[in-house]
Amino acid sequence: MSYLDFENLSKGFPGVQALEDVSFGVREGSVHALCGENGAGKSTLLKILSGVYRADSGRILLDGKPMAFQYPVEAIQAGVSVIYQELHLVPEMTVAENVFLGHLPHRFGLTDRRRLVLETRAKLDQLQVDINPTARLGSLSLAQRQMVEIAKALSHDAKVIAFDEPTSSLSSREVDHLFSLIGDLKAQSRVILYVSHRMAEIFSICDSATVLRDGKHVETFETLEHIAANVIVNRMVGRSLDDIYGYRQRERGEAALQVSGLVAAGLPEPATLSVAQGEIVGIFGLIGAGRTELLQAIYGATKHRNGKIELCGKPLRSSPPDSIRSGLTLCPEDRKKDGLFPVRSVSENVNISARTKFALGGFWINDKLERQNADEQVRRLSVKTPSLDQAVGLLSGGNQQKVILGRWLSDNVKVLMLDEPTRGIDVGAKREIYDIVYGLAEQGVGILMVSSELPEVLGVCDRILVMRQGKIVADVPRAEATQEVLVKLALPISIGEGVA
Repeated sequence: MSYLDFENLSKGFPGVQALEDVSFGVREGSVHALCGENGAGKSTLLKILSGVYRADSGRILLDGKPMAFQYPVEAIQAGVSVIYQELHLVPEMTVAENVFLGHLPHRFGLTDRRRLVLETRAKLDQLQVDINPTARLGSLSLAQRQMVEIAKALSHDAKVIAFDEPTSSLSSREVDHLFSLIGDLKAQSRVILYVSHRMAEIFSICDSATVLRDGKHVETFETLEHIAANVIVNRMVGRSLDDIYGYRQRERGEAALQVSGLVAAGLPEPATLSVAQGEIVGIFGLIGAGRTELLQAIYGATKHRNGKIELCGKPLRSSPPDSIRSGLTLCPEDRKKDGLFPVRSVSENVNISARTKFALGGFWINDKLERQNADEQVRRLSVKTPSLDQAVGLLSGGNQQKVILGRWLSDNVKVLMLDEPTRGIDVGAKREIYDIVYGLAEQGVGILMVSSELPEVLGVCDRILVMRQGKIVADVPRAEATQEVLVKLALPISIGEGVA
């Protein structure tokens, strides 16, 4: 018998029917996957569950009792906690204050700081992460903030917990810790809803699954035993995706990017690497390995203390404007925070870095040329948007990523650096992103790609650099790369211990 039931839920927005007559149930003490492409209605359903939205029709039942949450606090009080992919945290506050936001421990009418720190540390210890409870949240990496968001949900001791792409920023080791925790929650008879685009995760920890497509219920699998991953994918996208990665061989040219002896924040030892024209080089490592720091130092977002960077044989100065003008571009890990202006239009976001190219006399913006370019990039990359004037923050994750790619394709890109390019993107959109990357490589663009997804770096890249504790420790050709090899290289080792 189900503990959580969705009965005939419908929710519409102007011009969009996000959910239409959706019904399914989730058993107590089980992990239930919610599957579907971006735009399938998963996030809308979770927001109704958490009291952010109100359904137009239908109802939610908890243990047989109808619930109609008007506000998120009512859902929390009823024992429902939702961990969203887009984190709901306050950067200016400490980790501990974020974890217990809204229910800080008190003593004699004042916040009990000692208890706050101790209880936060206990929640973080459950996740097996080493984060200082008194640190300012804004100083943490995206992956660390993700773990804080999970600790925040645990602080409410909820009966129903929904995870929305919880591993999108986590390394394999942190994912293992999270899965162990989910197993413990399941053993405590909690009700777990799990949203992920990673099929391996769904089949690893989920007992059952519901598939949504275009806001409608497609099918609920009461058990995943004897169900193949391609069956789920087929129900999600309405077509077959035999090989999501679709690796394509291509010719390699001269060196596009050469980095020699680079030392910067997060890189304690000199980093040296190269990327050829038409080559896709992956970077793999655990959280804190220095992957993002390396890309930011190459791009000039952080200053390097030593080393040399050359783009197509020419020295590159360390600043983002010079990098962009020279043809070196970066798609950041946190695309909403660092890569987009969410409240501005698709057209403005596509053109923001190429405005001088379309300016009259170098000063006056030519709206006609900018709209022509935006329209060309939207069609070229198959961006799904109602119009060029749509706020980019309202698009799905995959379409937001395509808008960033369209921005860089508006100019003459020579090397494209991608930091977690498919984070939170569904399988169909992932394949589209991979095809775009392959197409650029075939045109001679060098690609440097950071990914926490082992199958992704193995499936897409020509060779893989492994980072550990801020150092590049291995350069593994595609033919020699396996999950076991890369994980063993990425794991911390004791002094004097070798890697076989």
